[in-house]
Amino acid sequence: LLVSKDLGKHLLEVEDLLQKHGLLEADISAQTERVQALNAAALKFSELEGYQPCDPQIICNRVSHVQTCLEELEELAAKRRKELEDSRQLWTFFQEMEEAEAWIREKEKILAAKSCGRDLSSVLTLTSKHKTMLGELGNRRALLHQTMKKGEKILAKKSFSSVGIQEKMREVCLRWKKLEEITGLHQQRLEDALNFFQFSAETDDLVAWLQDIYRIVSSDDFGHDDYSSQALLRKHRAVVDEVEKHRAAVLALRKQLALLAPDHRQGVDIQIRVVEVEQLYGEVAEVAVLRTQWLQDALAVYRMFSEVHACEVWVDEKEQWLEKMEVPEELDEVEVVQHRFESLDQEMNSVMGRILDVNQVVQQLVDGGHPSSDEVRSCQDHLNSRWNRVVELVENKKSQLSSVLKIQNFLLEC
Repeated sequence: LLVSKDLGKHLLEVEDLLQKHGLLEADISAQTERVQALNAAALKFSELEGYQPCDPQIICNRVSHVQTCLEELEELAAKRRKELEDSRQLWTFFQEMEEAEAWIREKEKILAAKSCGRDLSSVLTLTSKHKTMLGELGNRRALLHQTMKKGEKILAKKSFSSVGIQEKMREVCLRWKKLEEITGLHQQRLEDALNFFQFSAETDDLVAWLQDIYRIVSSDDFGHDDYSSQALLRKHRAVVDEVEKHRAAVLALRKQLALLAPDHRQGVDIQIRVVEVEQLYGEVAEVAVLRTQWLQDALAVYRMFSEVHACEVWVDEKEQWLEKMEVPEELDEVEVVQHRFESLDQEMNSVMGRILDVNQVVQQLVDGGHPSSDEVRSCQDHLNSRWNRVVELVENKKSQLSSVLKIQNFLLEC
C-alpha cells in the first residue's frame, strides 16, 4: 500500500487516497505502540541472569530488526503522504485553472452578447452592470494570481512533469489577456455610447428650451400702457440675457460633436440636429432683438401719448381761459391781465419744448416704420393743431390788450 504509485488522476480521487492513507497512518501509529511494548518486553529476556531461554543477542537482533522495519514503514508512510499532498496541490491547481477558464468563457459569452444600449437610460444601466463586472474581474484576477503562484511552486518542486503545467498556465494567461482586451473594448464602446446619448439629451434639452424661448420672444403682447410696457421690457431683457448665456453652449456643440466616436459623430441625423440647433438659436436671437425694438417703440408710443395728454390738458385749460377772457378797459385791470400773459409766455415756452420733443419722437417712430405710425401722426397733428389754436388765441388777446393800452395811454396824455 505504501509503495503504490497511484497518486490519483483528479482531485476527488486524490482526496480519497489521502483519506485512506490517513487510516493507514492511524493503523501504523497504533501498531507502533504495540511494537514498542513488545520490544520492551522482549528486551527483558535478554537481561535475565541464570537460566536464559534464548540467546540475548538473538533477542536484541530481533528487536532491532522489528524496530528498523517499523521505522522504514513510517518513512514510507511519510513519503507517500508527501507525494499525495503534492498530487493534491497539482490537481487543485488544475481544477482552479479549469474554473478560471470556465469563468472566462462565461464572461466572453456575456460580453459578446451585450449591446451598448438604445438610449441614455439603458446605457447608464449597462454601465452600472459593467462596473459590477469589473469588480468581479478584479477579484478573479487576484484568485488567478494566487493560482499561478501555486503552479510556480509546483514547478519549483519538480515533482511532476512541467509540460502540462506550463501549457495550462500559458493557455489561461492568453485567454485572460484576451478577456481583458474584450472588456476594455466593451467599456470603451459603453463610454462612447454614453457620451453620444448625453450629447443627444443635452441637445434635445437645448432645442426644447430654445423653442420655449422662441414662443416668448415672438409674443405680440407689447403692453397697453407705459407701466405694462416697462414691465414687459424688463422681463424681455432678462430673457435676452439668458439667450446670450446659452450662446456659448450652442457654439460648443461643434467641438463636442468632434469629440464623439467616429461612428457616432459621422451620423447624418446628429449632424442635422446640430445645424437645426444653430439655426434655431439664430432665429431666437434675431427675434429677441426685434422684440426689444418693438417694446422700446411701444414704450415710446405710450410715453408720447402720455406727454400728448399732459400737453392737451394744459392746452384745454388755456384755451378755455382765453376764450372766456374779456379784455378789460380799465388800465389797472389791463396791467393785471398783461402780467398774467407774461406768466403764460413762460408756460408756453416750457410746453413748446415738450411739444417739440413729441414731434421728434413721432418722426423717429414714423421713420422707423412703426406699425402705429398713422395713429401717432394723427395724434401729433391734433396736438399741433390745438397748440396753434392756443397760440392764435394768445396773439389775438395780446393784440387786443395792446390796443387797449394804446388808447389808455392816449387818454392819459390828453
